[in-house]
Amino acid sequence: MSKLIIPQDYKPLLGLKETELGIKQIKDFFQMNLASELRLRRVTAPLFVLKGMGINDDLNGVERPVSFPIKDLGEQEAEVVHSLAKWKRLTLAEYNIEPGYGVYTDMNAIRADEELDNLHSLYVDQWDWERVVTAEDRNVDFLKDIVNRIYAAMLRTEYLVYEMYPQIKPCLPQKLHFIHAEELRQLYPNLDAKGRENAICRKFGAVFIIGIGCKLGDGQKHDGRAADYDDYTTPGLNGLPGLNGDLLLWDDLLGRSIELSSMGIRVDKSALLTQLKEAGQEERLNLYFHKRLMDDTLPLSIGGGIGQSRLCMFLLRKAHIGEIQASIWSDEMRKTCEQHNIHLI
Repeated sequence: MSKLIIPQDYKPLLGLKETELGIKQIKDFFQMNLASELRLRRVTAPLFVLKGMGINDDLNGVERPVSFPIKDLGEQEAEVVHSLAKWKRLTLAEYNIEPGYGVYTDMNAIRADEELDNLHSLYVDQWDWERVVTAEDRNVDFLKDIVNRIYAAMLRTEYLVYEMYPQIKPCLPQKLHFIHAEELRQLYPNLDAKGRENAICRKFGAVFIIGIGCKLGDGQKHDGRAADYDDYTTPGLNGLPGLNGDLLLWDDLLGRSIELSSMGIRVDKSALLTQLKEAGQEERLNLYFHKRLMDDTLPLSIGGGIGQSRLCMFLLRKAHIGEIQASIWSDEMRKTCEQHNIHLI
């Protein structure tokens, strides 16, 4: 509850029925534009995967996946996915997708260790996408081009919302600002990582921070990233390490930045070995996913996730993600939100 933000004199711009219609329109329109921009085809995704194969996303390496035994498989354990970062790369190989094309899917997850607030829920829904690339594509200019295409789809979706609901004025800048996490640290040396994100987003409105997971000049990471999917060690922007990043928008209603997408060029064999060694996780090379990568049976790729509820929350000017999706909240949070016109579903 200490992290709950209550906007002063908050009044939703849309009622419940208008909100539900807006959610559907945003989701339908954005995923169509995303698929067109990146040349993606839709595939069906799993809600859970088998434990011990290295397929589930480990996030920061400390979050506990929801797991359960499968009676018909001799009580073998399954895990509800955190995201589909590695599953998608396996799918590219299975479908034999050619370079320049890819897949996207609706990803639904449960993150039981999430600290609940305006932006974080136990339930996660996002568009997970992955696209095959060539060795020549593994550079920061290609990364920036893909990010700009995703941002262009967001801009078009923002205008759709304005056409439907003229009271919701467009606020996104036409140009996305790129900066490396190390450059950001040097720009705001007296702020912590979240403070730096807020400062740069307040200034530019929409920012992509490159190099999430690599160690910065002070020996710290801007934010954590699992060692076995994004490439955060290969030199990228201005020679600094990292071919991945986070896309953040400034939310004037909450007075803070919102991360809408985490994405990047994925590890090749060299980056995987480097990052696993740095993380002290070289034993993961014995897992199914990692063996496939080291055996050259997985394509080079770029991919990421885009928060569905967060995008709708931002575009519909909602103060809490619980106004967009149905989840579980404490009685105290529900009561406090209700007192301030924040109607949780």
